[in-house]
Amino acid sequence: MSDERRQELGEGDAPVEGEIEESFDAIVDEGAQRLHRTFASMLITGLFGGLDVGVGIMGYLAVLEQTDSHLLAGIAFGIGFVALLLAHSELFTENFLVPVAAVAAREASLRRLGMLWGVTLLANLVGGWAFMWLLITAFPQWGPLLDEAAHHFTDPGLTLQTAVLAILAGSTITLMTRMQQGTKSDVGKMIAAIAGGFLLAGLQLHHSVLDSLLIFGAIQSGSGVGYLDWLLWFVPTVLFNLVGGVGLVTALRLVRTKPLLQQRRREAPADPDAPRSGAGHGD
Repeated sequence: MSDERRQELGEGDAPVEGEIEESFDAIVDEGAQRLHRTFASMLITGLFGGLDVGVGIMGYLAVLEQTDSHLLAGIAFGIGFVALLLAHSELFTENFLVPVAAVAAREASLRRLGMLWGVTLLANLVGGWAFMWLLITAFPQWGPLLDEAAHHFTDPGLTLQTAVLAILAGSTITLMTRMQQGTKSDVGKMIAAIAGGFLLAGLQLHHSVLDSLLIFGAIQSGSGVGYLDWLLWFVPTVLFNLVGGVGLVTALRLVRTKPLLQQRRREAPADPDAPRSGAGHGD
C-alpha cells in the first residue's frame, strides 16, 4: 500500500495508521514528562514502586503456600502490577519503552534517561527491601518458600538459560507496558497487568526487581543466600532485562514508527533538557 493511500486511511498525516500515530504521540509525551521530573519525584515514585510490587509478592507467597503452584501464585502476583498501574508508581523495567521513545524523539537527553533508570532502580530496591522486612516479620512461616526461591535464582549462575529467562522477563514487561499504552480502557490495562504478572512470576522469569525482593526476603529470614550471591545474580539480570526490553521490543517498535519518530525529531526543542510544563508533578 502506498504512503499516500495509507495517509488517506489513517486519522493523521503521517504515513502510518492513525491509531499507531495517536499511541506513539502519547508514549513520547508521557516519556518526556517522566524524564523531566525532579529527582525527588523520581525517588518517591520508585520507592512506591518497590512497595507496590511487594504487595504482589505477598499475594504470590500466600497462594504458593496453599497450592504449591507457581502458575496459580503468578495470577495472584498480578495484584502487584495492578497496584503499580492504579497508584501511578513505577518499576525500573517499566521505563524501557516510554522514556526511550522520548529520548529517541529528542524530547530528552540520554543523561536524563540514565538518571531516571538509576534513581528508579535504587528506589525500587530500597522500597522493596523495606516491604520484605515487614512481610517476613509478619509471616515468618514463608521463610522456606523464600529460601527455595532465592536458591532457584542464584544457584545456577550465569548460563544461556538464565540469560534468556532474563531477556524474556525484560521483553514481557515491556510488551505489557505497550499493551497498556495501546488502550484507554482501565479494564484492558488491568488485564494486561495481570497477564504480565502471571508470565513473570508464574514462569519464574528472571526479573531484576521482582526476584530481588524474593531474595531479600530469604536473606532477612536467615537463608544461606547472602547479598553477594544476590549481587552476582542481579548485575547480569539487569543487563539482560535491558536487552529484552529495549533491544527486543522497544527498538522494533521505534522502527515501526520511524516516520513519526523523524517528524517528532524535527519538531523537538533545541535543548532536550529544557523544563517542560507540568514536569515533576504527574506520575
